[in-house]
Amino acid sequence: MSGQELSGLFITLEGVEGCGKSTQARLLVEHLEGRGVEVVLTREPGGTALGERLREILLDIGQTGMRPETELFLYLASRAEHVAHVIAPALKRGSVVISDRFGDASVAYQGGGRGLGVDLVRSLNETATSGVKPNISFLLDLDAGEGLGRLDGRIQDGRPGASRDRIEREAIEFHRLVRQAYLEEAAREPGRFVVLDAGSHVEELAREIASRVDALLEERAGTHPGDD
Repeated sequence: MSGQELSGLFITLEGVEGCGKSTQARLLVEHLEGRGVEVVLTREPGGTALGERLREILLDIGQTGMRPETELFLYLASRAEHVAHVIAPALKRGSVVISDRFGDASVAYQGGGRGLGVDLVRSLNETATSGVKPNISFLLDLDAGEGLGRLDGRIQDGRPGASRDRIEREAIEFHRLVRQAYLEEAAREPGRFVVLDAGSHVEELAREIASRVDALLEERAGTHPGDD
């Protein structure tokens, strides 16, 4: 993280559409709360009232023809509010913050998928986040086609609210570029990223993530999560 006095732990879950990160975020919250850890679960785009309004715009299938630059700056605006009003305050009071996507998503989606360039997006992220970065990021890696197939399966099963949003409707090549950019970011920062096979069983993934987080909390606190 940045030089700010942030004593909490910042965890992010990343990956292509349909990789299961939202499910894993919820399971991790349940695990940590069961151990008496104060947890804040949030998401991007969103996390604040303004962020949720921007989310509606960004994912609206009616927003056709949006320029990649416009898309990027809307995500950055949401992120700036998110850090200032949710993430940084929670970290300052020592909470564990779990975010379903964060800055790496823009690097992958707009930098890689949209072709704006990962270096540019990294630089703008630094400004939007005031230098706040995750302590650990779980990349749930999955073939892009398989991920989209999972989404379509949910739609066919008639799950409430299941439908493809504006980003999910992009061509398969876009999603492949996103995955490639994610993997390149993980290789660039091996000390922060943990790459996991999202094709694994949900419970198996949850145990691996929980184990990694428990170990990190023990290392930072010198005790087991939830102990006095």
